[in-house]
Amino acid sequence: MKKFLIASTMAATLMGTAASAENIGVSMALFDDNFLTVLRNGMIDYAGQQDGVTLQIEDAQNDVGKQLNQIQNFIASGVDAIIVNPVDTDATIAMSQATADAGIPLVYVNREPVNVDTLPENQAFVASNELESGTLETQEICRLLKEAGKTEAKAVVMMGELSNQAARVRTQDIKDVIATPECSFITIVEEQTAAWSRTQGADLMTNWLSAGVQFDAVIANNDEMAIGAIQALKAAGIPMDSVIVGGIDATADALAAMAAGDLDVSVFQNAAGQGEGAVSTALKLAKGEPVEKKVYVPFELVTPANLADYQTKN
Repeated sequence: MKKFLIASTMAATLMGTAASAENIGVSMALFDDNFLTVLRNGMIDYAGQQDGVTLQIEDAQNDVGKQLNQIQNFIASGVDAIIVNPVDTDATIAMSQATADAGIPLVYVNREPVNVDTLPENQAFVASNELESGTLETQEICRLLKEAGKTEAKAVVMMGELSNQAARVRTQDIKDVIATPECSFITIVEEQTAAWSRTQGADLMTNWLSAGVQFDAVIANNDEMAIGAIQALKAAGIPMDSVIVGGIDATADALAAMAAGDLDVSVFQNAAGQGEGAVSTALKLAKGEPVEKKVYVPFELVTPANLADYQTKN
């Protein structure tokens, strides 16, 4: 199991430094994910600016059982706080109970726990408000379809892992936008999960194309699936100017795809900002300081028009 130990040597006069050494255990759902890598690096960078802060970061490898074991190990080793990027948000009740019983502060990051509204006193959630993500994406796709002169349009939806709250909310966002009078000309003809994966996104798109599915837009829950869809479309010889493709996260690969004219829409989710916020919140909880139960980092729409503003952020 991969572990990273990060110890800071920066001066204690830096803003936000911990007054004493703090050891924080971090369980990430998956290391092999572009967005979560940026989030993890955001934690590492912020911790490196603090005095005496050590992160013990472990990879749950998308295994909820392994993640629960990591949390138990953190508790047994007596860490000062725990940060969790959940594999399965439905498993967070057990995680909250275990850490609350042990009296150790807990911060969920990026993926909303199912018990977010009933978190114990020393627990918090740091992320971006998913009600904004799929909404911004789909509103822009709707606008682009209108701009292209479409009065009737068909869309396919690529969903993330349905065990993740983000996938469920982002998909509902899409449907809520399409239900509005302004965008009701769009019909969803297919929706399936591609598990946040570029490879599975490509496979799903290949299957749709092989089945003869006709569509004008691809609305993906994240950029990785959108990029997979683009790869399959190009492999099938379909001109990218004939279909609108949208994703979420504005990863470096997604911005490169947008610069190449392949990806039309993304939504910037500040992964590094979430990582920083998670560590900052964990340190405050460890010192008994008050924090907000929900700390939101805003989503931002990314299009070719403002692409340059975001290329420097990745």
